[in-house]
Amino acid sequence: MAAPTGRARLGIDLGGTKIAGIVLDSTGATLAEARMPAPRGDYGATLEALAALVARLEAEAGAPCSVGIGMPGSLSPATGRVRNANSHWLNGHPFGIDLAQRLDRPVRIENDANCLAVSEAVDGAGAGARVVWAVILGTGVGSGIAFDGRVLTGRNAIAGEWGHGPLAGAQADEQPGPDCYCGRRGCVETWLSGPGLAADHARRYGGSLTAEAIVAAARAGDAEARDTLATHLDRLGRSAAQVVNLLDPDVIVIGGGLSRIPELIAGLPGAIAPHVFSDAFDTPVRASLHGDASGVRGAAWLWDAD
Repeated sequence: MAAPTGRARLGIDLGGTKIAGIVLDSTGATLAEARMPAPRGDYGATLEALAALVARLEAEAGAPCSVGIGMPGSLSPATGRVRNANSHWLNGHPFGIDLAQRLDRPVRIENDANCLAVSEAVDGAGAGARVVWAVILGTGVGSGIAFDGRVLTGRNAIAGEWGHGPLAGAQADEQPGPDCYCGRRGCVETWLSGPGLAADHARRYGGSLTAEAIVAAARAGDAEARDTLATHLDRLGRSAAQVVNLLDPDVIVIGGGLSRIPELIAGLPGAIAPHVFSDAFDTPVRASLHGDASGVRGAAWLWDAD
């Protein structure tokens, strides 16, 4: 199986409910794009759906393409099999091998947060920065790291797995923390995801407001909602500062549903600064430029590393 020699790059964002695809030329312009429902619960059908989407996009683009895939979870370097995917039907399968055989070409596969980092580093909110830390704050929490526009996967393929570390500086009322699906308690994801924000508000004040409703109530002057958001921002700042102290990125890019809260983006530098081991903190925090398209664009750019 030889890699295509054409300049067209095809990226696919494999989600739990939908599969999105795009073809980019060498300048980042879109040649084709499409999406389709994900065949939930069926591994074989997922492979067939991906093959059909690749064929459709290549026909529309009129060019052979390299193929990059962004997916939940990652491929284990030890076994080559999928692990940690919330699309559970992928777990335990040699997804990279199976898909390459089905497409009769090599494929590059990365965690979806890594694809966000690459997308925003190449031509997004982190363009021109050497070190980009990209954070997903949505239904879940994750992050990816890009150096000079290339993904940092790590020896164990877990670089950037920030969502499943403990909440930094946990207070007495934050211990041991909510149960996490990974088997631990008090993971960053359980506090800083959209559902985590909603659950925290319910614990504090009762009710069943969604994250979006809490934001709307806070903007309307509701004191309880404002308190919940202020606490959320403090937790986010504490936990993000740990990564800043270790990585010291040139820019922090926020993606996911909570990135659409301007108050969160604007307030995050001030929430990080008190916990940074430095006499100054001027790292910019920006919302992702490509929004929901960052994952699929980053998957296409995985082949720009040559």
